[in-house]
Amino acid sequence: MPVFTSDPTFLVLAAMLGYLLGSIPFGMVLAKLMGLGNLRDIGSGNIGATNVLRTGSKTAAALTLVLDGGKGAVAVFAARAWIGEDAAQIAGLLAFVGHCFPVWLRFQGGKGVATFLGLMLALFWPVGIACCLTWLATAVVSRISSLSALVASASSVLWVILLDHPELLAACVILSCLIFWRHKGNIMRIASGKEPRIGSR
Repeated sequence: MPVFTSDPTFLVLAAMLGYLLGSIPFGMVLAKLMGLGNLRDIGSGNIGATNVLRTGSKTAAALTLVLDGGKGAVAVFAARAWIGEDAAQIAGLLAFVGHCFPVWLRFQGGKGVATFLGLMLALFWPVGIACCLTWLATAVVSRISSLSALVASASSVLWVILLDHPELLAACVILSCLIFWRHKGNIMRIASGKEPRIGSR
């Protein structure tokens, strides 16, 4: 954990900022603006980039990926610039929570993978890059997006230790546990061999 030195009021503000940024459902907004339909009625019903891709629009999916990752990064950078490193971690964690449980969507949000990668890149870019490469390597081998997310999130715990950034360890453990929780259905399908592979219809 980081050393908490900032005023508690500012830390609360950082948490609120992170949650509000994270709760912006870019996938749903883009799908509506681009006339792609209601994401709740498409594929898994999820608001993330993977389900946006099921609309057939690669542009919308790419934009969703960038924006969902970007909101996590922006929350971290803003809190770090205005308050400090302790606030940056809190803002990043709450951005992730906001994406997964947005008040605007009755707390039924996405699974947080893009937001996780974005905030990890902002918190400590070597760990973020390592997680992205872990996702990519797992995806190439398994062709299963959800498995790649699980391996990448779990690997973050190892990367912060290997890259000597122990103050991020608690955040990585929390984020990894939340990602596993959000993917519990996927884990069951992976175990039964029924999880769709990347590129399958």
